[in-house]
Amino acid sequence: METWAGFCPGLHLSLGIWVVITAQTLQNAKAEITCASCASPVQLHVEELKLGMSTDPTEDLDTLKNIRIEFRELAVTDQNTGVDADHDADVSLEDLPQFHQHVSLDGVGAKEDASGSSELSHRGSDRAGEPKKSEDAALRRAKRSSPQFSEFSENGRTGRTDMDAGAPEDRGSLFDGHKHGRSEVRWNRDEARGNNRQDEPKLTSSTFSLSGDSAHNHAVVYWSGQNSSVILILTKLYDFHIGSVTESTLWRSTDYGSTYERMNDKVGSKTVLSYLYVCPSNKRKIMVLTDPEFESSVLISSDEGASYQKYRLTFYVLSLLFHPTEEDWALAYSHDQKLYSSVDFGRKWQIIHERVTPNRFYWSVSGLDKEPDLVHMEAHTPDGNVQYVTCRAPMCTEANRNYPFPGYIDISSLVVQDDYIFIQVPTSGRATYYVSYKRDSFIQIKLPKYSLPKDLHIVSTDEKQVFAAVQEWNQNDTYNLYLSDTRGIYFTLAMENVKTTRGIGGNQMLDLYEVAGIKGMLIANKRQDNQVKTYMTYNKGREWRLLQAPATDLDGNDIHCILPFCSLHLQLQMSENPYLSGTISTKNSAPGIIVATGNIGAELSYNNVGMFISSDAGNSWRQIFEEEHNVWFLDKGGAIIAVKQPSVPTRHLWVSFDEGRQWTQHSFSLVPLFVDGVLVEAGAENQIMTFFGHFSHRSEWQLIKIDYKSIFSRKCTEEDYQTWHLHNQGEPCVMGQKQIYMKRRPGNYCMLGKDYSRILSAESCICRAHDFECDYGYERRGDGNCRPAFWFNPSTVSRSCSQGQNYLNSTGYRKVVLNNCTKGVKEMYTARKQQCPNRPPKGLLLTTKDDKLTATLGSNVTFLVHLDEGDSLRTNIQLDFGDGTAVSYSNLSWTEEGIKHIYKSAGIFRVTALAENTLGYDSTTLFLHVTCPVEHVRLLTPFVVIKNKEVNITAVVLPSHSRTVTYFWWLDNNTEPVITLDGSISHTFPSDGMHTITVQVAAANTILQDTKTIAVKDFFKSLLLSFSPNLDEFNPDIPEWRQDVGRVIKKALLQVSDFPEEQLLVAVFPGVPTAAELFLLPHKNQSEGKKKSEEGLEQVSDIIVSALNQNLVEFELKPGVRVIVYNTQLTLAPLVDSNPRHSSSAMLMLLSVVFLGLAVFLIYKFKRKIPWINIYAEVNQEKEQEMIGSVGQGDSTPKITLSEFSTSKELMEKELDARVKRGVGNACESTREIPNCTSV
Repeated sequence: METWAGFCPGLHLSLGIWVVITAQTLQNAKAEITCASCASPVQLHVEELKLGMSTDPTEDLDTLKNIRIEFRELAVTDQNTGVDADHDADVSLEDLPQFHQHVSLDGVGAKEDASGSSELSHRGSDRAGEPKKSEDAALRRAKRSSPQFSEFSENGRTGRTDMDAGAPEDRGSLFDGHKHGRSEVRWNRDEARGNNRQDEPKLTSSTFSLSGDSAHNHAVVYWSGQNSSVILILTKLYDFHIGSVTESTLWRSTDYGSTYERMNDKVGSKTVLSYLYVCPSNKRKIMVLTDPEFESSVLISSDEGASYQKYRLTFYVLSLLFHPTEEDWALAYSHDQKLYSSVDFGRKWQIIHERVTPNRFYWSVSGLDKEPDLVHMEAHTPDGNVQYVTCRAPMCTEANRNYPFPGYIDISSLVVQDDYIFIQVPTSGRATYYVSYKRDSFIQIKLPKYSLPKDLHIVSTDEKQVFAAVQEWNQNDTYNLYLSDTRGIYFTLAMENVKTTRGIGGNQMLDLYEVAGIKGMLIANKRQDNQVKTYMTYNKGREWRLLQAPATDLDGNDIHCILPFCSLHLQLQMSENPYLSGTISTKNSAPGIIVATGNIGAELSYNNVGMFISSDAGNSWRQIFEEEHNVWFLDKGGAIIAVKQPSVPTRHLWVSFDEGRQWTQHSFSLVPLFVDGVLVEAGAENQIMTFFGHFSHRSEWQLIKIDYKSIFSRKCTEEDYQTWHLHNQGEPCVMGQKQIYMKRRPGNYCMLGKDYSRILSAESCICRAHDFECDYGYERRGDGNCRPAFWFNPSTVSRSCSQGQNYLNSTGYRKVVLNNCTKGVKEMYTARKQQCPNRPPKGLLLTTKDDKLTATLGSNVTFLVHLDEGDSLRTNIQLDFGDGTAVSYSNLSWTEEGIKHIYKSAGIFRVTALAENTLGYDSTTLFLHVTCPVEHVRLLTPFVVIKNKEVNITAVVLPSHSRTVTYFWWLDNNTEPVITLDGSISHTFPSDGMHTITVQVAAANTILQDTKTIAVKDFFKSLLLSFSPNLDEFNPDIPEWRQDVGRVIKKALLQVSDFPEEQLLVAVFPGVPTAAELFLLPHKNQSEGKKKSEEGLEQVSDIIVSALNQNLVEFELKPGVRVIVYNTQLTLAPLVDSNPRHSSSAMLMLLSVVFLGLAVFLIYKFKRKIPWINIYAEVNQEKEQEMIGSVGQGDSTPKITLSEFSTSKELMEKELDARVKRGVGNACESTREIPNCTSV
């Protein structure tokens, strides 16, 4: 899944308090659920925010000020708890799109990221009030090469600037705060454009420059609202090269922004501040963080920033999360993934958990969680798995932690939001999502069977249902919209192929907008037949229709636009800068008014756009501007203000009191200003807005405070209001009721003073078909009726339905959530109560709890039994574990928590489940691989083999595995391995030389490897060696020691013979007593002839045997310890080659028979006393290994072939290797390490 930036809830912002802009890096194929609180549409993929968009491409980018404005919300954390619904902020909870959070659940995707978002992400996404220190979140100020522009271009859209904005005759001193006259410039659509050069009405205003901050490129603005006159601004110089803040200035105003005081002396003149937070439940309390590059401290204020106390921190704070109701409680996330809590507003901190996923921690939700100090978090286990953990903040020890979901979850997939908790579980193949409703147990989310989501986002969770966007397997840049039932389990399709749009920061946003103030009204851009069209719905996606274009343009000319071939299309992007309005605006206190950027035609276009407005909730539209403007609602929605896009400087704003029919031009500055943002309505009883920006890219921050009370003539009275009936193209019933609103009469120039936009009456309507949507498993056909999907069986009855009980049998329809209709067709479409039938079991499914077919030896395996149909209370369940044990349950309810079993041996087990009642039975089988980790692998091979002779190669594994180990054999220079389930393999070497054999053993998640080198020759000579007993005292029985001792032995042998070193091979056997084998190899170049080479080897063998018998071969192991090498006094092995014909073949056969008879007699007589008898008896049917040893004293001794036999039983239990000569031999036992062979 990918890292995601979350979709933002409709935040209840306090008077211009905003959220930091989020942008995070996209990563493919990561599952996560992410969420954030910001005023933006559904944000999907997040990439790097590109800075420095220029209106003058010739200007050097280095001269730009990369202005970053971070917006903080005072009233809201990222959780929808404890929020006052009646704040007087300009952007309130009701005003913003009501999609609370953006959730990525992919395999959620997630989330993600989260992050870093989500990142969803996240990556996941950032929370409200969280710091972001990257260039990604910077709001770039457009390149400014001169104070005047005649043309500009932005994102492919062109327009004309106000050419009067910088006219010399209008230049003069800035406003000094005096009140000016109210002469007006007006225009309406009948008078065309209103740029008349009449005397313009002047607003009461004042300007303040943040002197000394011209180099600062970031600003954080706080306006607490609720009649507070305090504004805080933190400006800082962020160095993108080193990634930290190098300078900062804290400004404070106590008169709504008329003047500002520099607060650096109050916080410390050398202190560099990075982020500032305001407590949402007590806005007088402020917390400021220092930049950790200089010091890690927190400054605390309890008097709205007038004074501060500094406290040192032992960790670096990445993000903070305040409790929604307890003003002194906060969570802090550190750079090393630790989560801390404080109950005294940051003075002291204690750790909660040491490994927490970024942005995956939440305070308790009031009314749902019992303890107010409960913390939900996504924590990591030491072995790298992820779990959903809850605990109380003051006592979050391991003993006090709870795990609501009994299993592991995907990273960045936990979202706690309203009544719901979402997670994604790690599964192979399809993504699996779970939801908990009102803290009940988790239930798997049910999407249509073949939606097969690549990505899933939770768009909103308000209004008692879940709104999800799903990118299905066959989609790339579109998503399908789904609506759930109240519990968030069963989802049905609301709209297909909703378009996504990439923002300036790389954020991919869903073109979906929920209209504020009108319940159930949505606007979406749908891709259809390679065209994108705008649709709207009044009943949460039950029915969609195109938008009717205006009848005339700004000049009054008729527009011939006939549905469905031509319609109005809207851009649905919210601004990534919350101080700007974006392309569409609505307000809860102004129901029915929609202002948006769009175009008229056959499809959505970003060329030739204009501004359009609807006063009747989208039934009709009017054009108001030919260029893009930012739009805000003033005076509780009683007036609309419009300002040109910030890419050009302006000194004018436009105000309308009649819902956009007439506009009045006002001047707010004599010098054109690049507007970086606007704050409106700072308090309930004042009419103040603040423009902030720059006169040029080299100027200081300018803050222009405007009191717009002067544009109103009086306060409104009851006679200034009228009723307004909400309707859908004349249909008065919307969401099952007739709604009548109270609104101010258009054109009345009076000040509301308080919110008068309210529903006077809401009369329920008679239910009709459009009040119902298709139920889960049903699809709407061409005739408008809901019919079962091909994959859905409507006759299926839940297994929880027992005989004698009742269940609700779906009619294929369900009423739209929060639809208030009554009677009518309600009874016809509502699910009917029926008696549960008695039926045989069907659809029995057996799985493990973690949905895996492997388990570790000794672990507790939990089996889950699922039955699609059947009476769960009257169906017997039997489960055979395949290891000789079985259990039986009288009914299925006893198995809901799973059936646990521990396997005591490794292997593949056939697990069988049987469901049976009086009407029939059903069964299913699961094959479970129980493995234990491979601890050791030993490759057993002969040291020297005969060319073109088949040889056995064996891999011994400890501990012993039965049918659960896979062997990978690399022979010679083969690029592809030979794969077997058996621990031995036969191979023939066709050429002389040194050959390498490698075996890899795979069991569970463990892979071990061993490698051996084999010499392949036509013939060779070998001698068995033994040593003086003192060598055994220093034998650690490890491969390295054997190699070193073999090298010393070889050096000692070379001193008694002039045999070439490269033709001498010494192999020391594992175990004690220490033994070895000496191999005499022929020269690579046998030009003198084979017979002569054999004779040469015989001569060298005689010399070495003579030296060994005279104790002439010795070496010094350590000072004072000399070891003598002996020839094993048994028989002398003759020369052996690939030719089966030998002059002494008759004698060989005779002696073989004699020795074989003697061996049989000894075995029969003394079998209980021979330690290796079990080995030989068990492996005597296996293929022999071609190993030649020196076992005689004279040249006339016949040639005898030695064979290697191995037994898994003895090798595993006693760690003993065996090399056995066919017929006769003796054993070399190993007591400390698995031997390579046992010589006899």
